[in-house]
Amino acid sequence: MTTRGLIAIAALLVAAQAGAQNTPKPKRINRAIELLEAGQPIYYTGGRGGYEEGKKMAATKADYINYEMEHGAFDMKELRDFMRGLVDAGPTRTGHRTPAVIVTLPILGKDPAAMRANYWVAQQVMAAGVHGILLCHAENPEAVKIFVESLRYPFAEKYPGLDTGIRGNGSQTFASQIWGLPPNEYMLKADMWPLNKNGEVLLGVKIETPMAAENAEKTTKIPGIGFAEWGPGDQSFFLVGPPTGSGRGGGERESHPAMQKVRTRIFAAAKAANLFFLNSCNEQNVIDMLKEGVMICTGGETPAAEKGRQFTKRQGPW
Repeated sequence: MTTRGLIAIAALLVAAQAGAQNTPKPKRINRAIELLEAGQPIYYTGGRGGYEEGKKMAATKADYINYEMEHGAFDMKELRDFMRGLVDAGPTRTGHRTPAVIVTLPILGKDPAAMRANYWVAQQVMAAGVHGILLCHAENPEAVKIFVESLRYPFAEKYPGLDTGIRGNGSQTFASQIWGLPPNEYMLKADMWPLNKNGEVLLGVKIETPMAAENAEKTTKIPGIGFAEWGPGDQSFFLVGPPTGSGRGGGERESHPAMQKVRTRIFAAAKAANLFFLNSCNEQNVIDMLKEGVMICTGGETPAAEKGRQFTKRQGPW
């Protein structure tokens, strides 16, 4: 090989080494937990689809992806393909193997018997390698408790208020590959945070009906839940009536006195239970939301998120 060729190879090696040194080193698998643990609010974006959509979303600037399965098709192959796409297009700009992914479920937290019959849905979703689940219509505290227990392994540390976990052997196989961990290490980390300080799973509840609000103080105290939201879209169906225009409602519906009353109650319950509160945010109200104590906002790739990150002096790559 010529001298010029050797010099070129040496230059490439130096550049690669410099690039490796500049790559961020994540403290956690779950980027959302890493930020919340540091006291930083987080911003999410929506996600759907399979492998190609996952590859595209690996570059998201959002702090986590909310993968919608409540009203969309419950397609487990598509979800697994999405997670593989994230891995294959990674790592992220923050050095994480994938963005964090939290899934909304098609099963609802309305009834203990229904949750016992359907917790397999939550288990299937976790086995796809996601990093958390948001349970919709969390009306019954006992149903929420069963939901949490279904996602914990039997050997997980026992906590008052929770029975032994029932997540089974084999659930770790695909999920551990997505997380980039040996199966045994995955099973130790696939536990709820902040209940388990070393856990990498973030669970949330949508207290999104007046019936759910009546149990908000009990539901938010179920061990293993990390965040709560008040679901103004569904709340407004009960408290305001049919929407007009686009069909999704908006700020005028949220400002209705009955809506503000229920939001105040759910926010207070979340604070009392040391849960993070999720609320929609826009460029006009994001600073006020953060000052109020909202820690999870919509719009992970919008000017509102940029404005919020600047306000809280977010460090490192976004």
